[in-house]
Amino acid sequence: MALRITQFGEPILRETGAPVQDFDARLKELAAAMLETMYDADGIGLAAQQVGIALQICVVDLRPPEGVQIQFDYSLDGKTLPLDFIMPLVLVNPQVEITDPALEVYDEGCLSFPAINGRVTRPAAVRCSFQDLDGEARIIEANGLLGRCILHEVDHLNGKLFIDRMDKNDLHKNATRIKQIKRASRDFLKKK
Repeated sequence: MALRITQFGEPILRETGAPVQDFDARLKELAAAMLETMYDADGIGLAAQQVGIALQICVVDLRPPEGVQIQFDYSLDGKTLPLDFIMPLVLVNPQVEITDPALEVYDEGCLSFPAINGRVTRPAAVRCSFQDLDGEARIIEANGLLGRCILHEVDHLNGKLFIDRMDKNDLHKNATRIKQIKRASRDFLKKK
Protein backbone atom coordinates (compact mmCIF):
# COMPACT_ATOMS: atom_id res chain seq x y z
CA MET A 1 0.00 0.00 0.00
CA ALA A 2 1.52 3.31 -1.08
CA LEU A 3 1.78 5.95 1.62
CA ARG A 4 1.50 9.74 1.47
CA ILE A 5 4.86 11.48 1.03
CA THR A 6 5.39 14.30 3.50
CA GLN A 7 6.30 17.65 1.99
CA PHE A 8 8.68 20.37 3.07
CA GLY A 9 7.15 22.38 5.90
CA GLU A 10 5.83 19.35 7.77
CA PRO A 11 7.70 19.18 11.10
CA ILE A 12 8.35 15.41 10.86
CA LEU A 13 10.99 16.09 8.18
CA ARG A 14 13.14 17.87 10.76
CA GLU A 15 12.87 15.11 13.37
CA THR A 16 15.64 12.64 14.12
CA GLY A 17 14.36 9.10 13.81
CA ALA A 18 14.26 6.78 16.80
CA PRO A 19 16.40 3.64 16.54
CA VAL A 20 14.51 0.57 15.38
CA GLN A 21 14.22 -1.91 18.26
CA ASP A 22 11.74 -4.48 16.94
CA PHE A 23 12.61 -6.47 13.83
CA ASP A 24 9.15 -7.87 13.33
CA ALA A 25 6.41 -8.23 10.71
CA ARG A 26 5.37 -4.58 11.19
CA LEU A 27 8.86 -3.41 10.21
CA LYS A 28 8.79 -5.58 7.08
CA GLU A 29 5.34 -4.19 6.21
CA LEU A 30 6.62 -0.63 6.65
CA ALA A 31 9.64 -1.33 4.41
CA ALA A 32 7.38 -2.86 1.73
CA ALA A 33 5.02 0.15 1.87
CA MET A 34 7.96 2.56 1.67
CA LEU A 35 9.31 0.76 -1.40
CA GLU A 36 5.91 0.83 -3.09
CA THR A 37 5.60 4.55 -2.29
CA MET A 38 9.08 5.24 -3.67
CA TYR A 39 8.39 3.28 -6.87
CA ASP A 40 5.00 4.99 -7.36
CA ALA A 41 6.75 8.38 -7.12
CA ASP A 42 9.60 7.33 -9.47
CA GLY A 43 12.13 7.84 -6.70
CA ILE A 44 15.43 6.12 -5.94
CA GLY A 45 15.37 6.55 -2.15
CA LEU A 46 12.91 7.25 0.65
CA ALA A 47 13.30 7.74 4.41
CA ALA A 48 10.73 6.99 7.12
CA GLN A 49 10.28 10.70 7.89
CA GLN A 50 9.07 11.11 4.30
CA VAL A 51 6.10 8.87 5.09
CA GLY A 52 5.41 10.55 8.44
CA ILE A 53 7.33 8.23 10.78
CA ALA A 54 10.36 9.33 12.82
CA LEU A 55 12.26 6.04 12.68
CA GLN A 56 15.77 5.03 11.55
CA ILE A 57 14.84 3.18 8.34
CA CYS A 58 15.24 4.12 4.69
CA VAL A 59 15.01 2.36 1.35
CA VAL A 60 17.09 2.69 -1.82
CA ASP A 61 16.84 1.13 -5.28
CA LEU A 62 19.32 2.16 -7.96
CA ARG A 63 18.90 -0.63 -10.49
CA PRO A 64 19.34 1.03 -13.88
CA PRO A 65 17.09 0.40 -16.87
CA GLU A 66 18.00 -2.63 -18.97
CA GLY A 67 21.16 -2.07 -20.98
CA VAL A 68 22.35 0.92 -18.93
CA GLN A 69 25.66 0.59 -17.06
CA ILE A 70 25.79 1.57 -13.40
CA GLN A 71 27.98 4.57 -12.64
CA PHE A 72 29.17 3.59 -9.17
CA ASP A 73 31.21 0.98 -7.32
CA TYR A 74 29.88 -0.90 -4.31
CA SER A 75 30.36 -3.88 -2.06
CA LEU A 76 28.09 -5.49 0.50
CA ASP A 77 29.85 -7.16 3.42
CA GLY A 78 33.09 -7.02 1.44
CA LYS A 79 31.68 -8.73 -1.68
CA THR A 80 30.72 -7.23 -5.03
CA LEU A 81 27.48 -9.02 -5.82
CA PRO A 82 25.14 -8.42 -8.76
CA LEU A 83 23.13 -5.27 -8.14
CA ASP A 84 19.86 -7.22 -8.45
CA PHE A 85 21.00 -9.28 -5.46
CA ILE A 86 21.27 -6.30 -3.10
CA MET A 87 18.50 -4.04 -4.44
CA PRO A 88 16.14 -2.92 -3.18
CA LEU A 89 18.26 -2.00 -0.19
CA VAL A 90 16.64 -1.46 3.21
CA LEU A 91 18.90 0.31 5.70
CA VAL A 92 17.86 0.05 9.35
CA ASN A 93 19.71 2.07 11.99
CA PRO A 94 22.37 3.17 9.47
CA GLN A 95 25.66 4.75 10.55
CA VAL A 96 27.74 6.44 7.84
CA GLU A 97 31.49 6.88 7.71
CA ILE A 98 33.16 8.91 4.95
CA THR A 99 35.80 6.81 3.15
CA ASP A 100 36.75 9.34 0.47
CA PRO A 101 36.46 12.98 1.58
CA ALA A 102 37.03 14.34 -1.95
CA LEU A 103 33.98 16.44 -2.72
CA GLU A 104 31.68 15.88 -5.70
CA VAL A 105 28.84 18.07 -6.95
CA TYR A 106 25.64 16.55 -8.33
CA ASP A 107 22.17 17.83 -9.17
CA GLU A 108 19.88 16.31 -6.51
CA GLY A 109 16.14 16.18 -6.13
CA CYS A 110 13.89 14.94 -3.32
CA LEU A 111 10.39 13.45 -3.25
CA SER A 112 9.47 15.85 -0.41
CA PHE A 113 10.35 18.80 -2.67
CA PRO A 114 8.42 18.19 -5.92
CA ALA A 115 9.90 19.84 -9.02
CA ILE A 116 13.00 21.13 -7.20
CA ASN A 117 16.56 20.23 -8.08
CA GLY A 118 19.84 21.79 -7.12
CA ARG A 119 23.55 21.19 -6.91
CA VAL A 120 24.64 19.50 -3.70
CA THR A 121 28.25 18.83 -2.69
CA ARG A 122 28.91 15.55 -0.88
CA PRO A 123 31.90 13.28 -0.14
CA ALA A 124 32.83 10.88 -2.94
CA ALA A 125 32.51 7.57 -1.06
CA VAL A 126 31.00 6.13 2.12
CA ARG A 127 30.84 3.06 4.30
CA CYS A 128 27.45 2.47 5.88
CA SER A 129 26.97 0.05 8.76
CA PHE A 130 23.33 -0.94 9.13
CA GLN A 131 20.96 -3.72 10.07
CA ASP A 132 18.80 -5.57 7.58
CA LEU A 133 15.12 -6.37 8.17
CA ASP A 134 16.09 -9.40 10.25
CA GLY A 135 18.37 -7.33 12.49
CA GLU A 136 21.58 -8.73 10.98
CA ALA A 137 24.58 -6.38 10.91
CA ARG A 138 25.68 -5.44 7.39
CA ILE A 139 28.15 -3.04 5.76
CA ILE A 140 27.80 -1.44 2.36
CA GLU A 141 30.56 0.60 0.76
CA ALA A 142 29.69 2.80 -2.19
CA ASN A 143 30.70 5.78 -4.26
CA GLY A 144 28.97 7.72 -7.03
CA LEU A 145 25.18 7.90 -7.06
CA LEU A 146 24.73 5.05 -4.57
CA GLY A 147 27.02 6.69 -2.00
CA ARG A 148 25.23 10.01 -2.55
CA CYS A 149 21.80 8.42 -2.23
CA ILE A 150 22.77 6.76 1.06
CA LEU A 151 24.04 10.11 2.39
CA HIS A 152 20.83 11.88 1.26
CA GLU A 153 18.57 9.32 2.97
CA VAL A 154 20.64 9.12 6.17
CA ASP A 155 20.46 12.93 6.32
CA HIS A 156 16.65 12.58 6.30
CA LEU A 157 16.84 10.13 9.20
CA ASN A 158 18.71 12.81 11.15
CA GLY A 159 16.34 15.67 10.29
CA LYS A 160 18.58 17.22 7.62
CA LEU A 161 17.31 18.12 4.16
CA PHE A 162 19.06 18.49 0.83
CA ILE A 163 18.23 22.20 0.75
CA ASP A 164 20.46 22.55 3.84
CA ARG A 165 23.39 21.48 1.64
CA MET A 166 22.26 22.98 -1.67
CA ASP A 167 24.40 25.45 -3.61
CA LYS A 168 23.35 28.95 -2.51
CA ASN A 169 22.62 30.12 -6.09
CA ASP A 170 20.42 27.07 -6.74
CA LEU A 171 18.67 27.56 -3.41
CA HIS A 172 17.97 31.18 -4.36
CA LYS A 173 16.60 30.09 -7.78
CA ASN A 174 14.25 27.63 -6.07
CA ALA A 175 13.18 29.95 -3.23
CA THR A 176 9.72 30.73 -4.63
CA ARG A 177 8.87 27.08 -5.27
CA ILE A 178 10.18 26.07 -1.82
CA LYS A 179 7.92 28.69 -0.20
CA GLN A 180 4.95 27.40 -2.22
CA ILE A 181 5.55 23.84 -1.00
CA LYS A 182 5.89 25.04 2.61
CA ARG A 183 2.68 27.08 2.34
CA ALA A 184 0.79 24.10 0.87
CA SER A 185 2.08 21.91 3.72
CA ARG A 186 0.87 24.40 6.32
CA ASP A 187 -2.56 24.48 4.64
CA PHE A 188 -2.64 20.65 4.59
CA LEU A 189 -1.74 20.44 8.30
CA LYS A 190 -4.46 23.00 9.22
CA LYS A 191 -7.09 20.82 7.50
CA LYS A 192 -6.00 17.67 9.32
